[in-house]
Amino acid sequence: MRLTILGGGGFRVPLVYGALLADHAEGRVTHVTLYDEDAGRLAAMARVLADQAAAAGVPDAPAVTATVDLDEALRGADFVFSAIRVGGLEGRAADERIALAEGVLGQETVGAGGIAYGLRTVPVAREFARRIARRAPEAWVINFTNPAGLVTEAMAEELGERVIGICDSPVGLGRRIARLLGAGPQEAWIDYVGLNHLGWVRGLRVGGRDELPRLLADTEALESFEEGRLFGAEWLRSLGAIPNEYLHYYYFNRDTVRAYREAEQTRGAFLRDQQRGFYAEAGRPGQPAGAALAAWDRTRAEREATYMAENREAAGVGERDESDLESGGYEQVALALMRAIARDERATLILNVQNGPTLSVLDAGAVIEVPCLVDANGAHPVGVAPLPLHAVGLVTAVKAVEREILAAAASGSRATAVKAFALHPLVDSVGVARRLLDGYAAEHPGLAYLR
Repeated sequence: MRLTILGGGGFRVPLVYGALLADHAEGRVTHVTLYDEDAGRLAAMARVLADQAAAAGVPDAPAVTATVDLDEALRGADFVFSAIRVGGLEGRAADERIALAEGVLGQETVGAGGIAYGLRTVPVAREFARRIARRAPEAWVINFTNPAGLVTEAMAEELGERVIGICDSPVGLGRRIARLLGAGPQEAWIDYVGLNHLGWVRGLRVGGRDELPRLLADTEALESFEEGRLFGAEWLRSLGAIPNEYLHYYYFNRDTVRAYREAEQTRGAFLRDQQRGFYAEAGRPGQPAGAALAAWDRTRAEREATYMAENREAAGVGERDESDLESGGYEQVALALMRAIARDERATLILNVQNGPTLSVLDAGAVIEVPCLVDANGAHPVGVAPLPLHAVGLVTAVKAVEREILAAAASGSRATAVKAFALHPLVDSVGVARRLLDGYAAEHPGLAYLR
């Protein structure tokens, strides 16, 4: 089986390759093609993967090739991972800086920053989808690219149900809750519903019994894991649910904006500088065996330890616990998804898929994030209970913004792009929306299509 990774020079690629190295079943991935426009990043990442294979001692490790030719990369692919970052981390840092100057959030998937990133990314994602449809029409596409729900919906215009979006946030949240309730991830049914980075765990069933009320009643247990510390036991009991960590940007918006403005450096700027150092070190010629992988391991540890540091600062909580840093995110979801489709090994996964009749407040084509049953025919969303009104408001408002982004990217309409910014709950000002778009257009050549 052949896997192509778009954005193959990206930092997360070794997580995926590590999962493939541990898969010894028949029908596993035997060849990985890395595609990236940056040959230097590709060369550095190829060194890391070679070190991984050597360290694992796997004699039949998946072969790795790297190319800057997209058509060559797609040829013969059974699965395609989309993991691109349009504008790079320099673009992310600019998104944050411009938004914070206006007093609004610039995070890469939430608020103004997410809109700017989406406006840059959607045209590119659509073009990739068209190329995949022509060059690898039988391939399944697994979208890692943020904003994941929005980009999956854009690619679905060309690929339909053959594109599926994944995220590690719901997986990590469900795993932490299950552990606290004494259940293994495989024996717990997680009632999770929403959009990407905008969802809630509303129940966790073990043996047919919902165990979430037991957790909500226990303050000590609630505040012993990452989301519990971020939101606080009182607010979680008020909601009667456990929100995805990204909802902290909505429920505590003023606090997080203040923390981000007071930080010495934004998250995007930190990652930009950190990864410049990593790629320079990993790509240096003449290094001993294992040096590139060691550099990646050090960089990843620092990256994970500082994740959402400003939110924890705003919430008045300390550093991340060791249990919050464990792996088992994107790469494990991706591997389980490929196994289910390629081998008909049926699985239940929380994925970003087209709504169909699942959520009545949204149309059938809207991409949502819900539990799905996966088999050789793809991912099938499971029926869920209706959303409470407070969640309906957020989900429909943010989906409306996503639709304006898709429309602006298709039409090149500046007015539609302004509308996307202005309608977002975390921008809430037409004047600010116009200034944001002016600032982003001046910074990013990729937004020159907006007129």
